[in-house]
Amino acid sequence: MAIYANLTVDQGSDFTSTVSVVDALNAPLDLTGYTFRGQVRKTYTSSTAVDFTLISNAPLTGDILLSLSSAQTAEMKAGRYHYDVEIVSAGNTVTRVLEGQLEVTPRATRVV
Repeated sequence: MAIYANLTVDQGSDFTSTVSVVDALNAPLDLTGYTFRGQVRKTYTSSTAVDFTLISNAPLTGDILLSLSSAQTAEMKAGRYHYDVEIVSAGNTVTRVLEGQLEVTPRATRVV
C-alpha cells in the first residue's frame, strides 16, 4: 500500500524529495534491479503529465530521490495536482509506493 504524502513545490524552483521504501517488516527495501516512474497531473484523468526524475544512488537503503527541474515547475500553473510514484521489479511487478497531492505555489519573480 502506498504512503500518502502532500508535497509543496515553489513555481519556477528546483524541487527534490527523498522517498524511503520499506518492506513488510519495516526494513529498507533493496531496490537493486528496480526501475522507477512517477507523474504529476492536474486531475487523475488529465491527458498531460509532468514526469518526475527518479533515481536511487544507493539501492540497498531503499531511498529514491524524486525531482522536478525549475523549467518543469515554471511551466506548471499554480494550484493543486495529483501525483504518484511506482517501482517496477525486474520481474515486472508494479508497486505504487507514494501518492498524494502536489501544490504549486505561485511566484512573483519573472524571467525576462
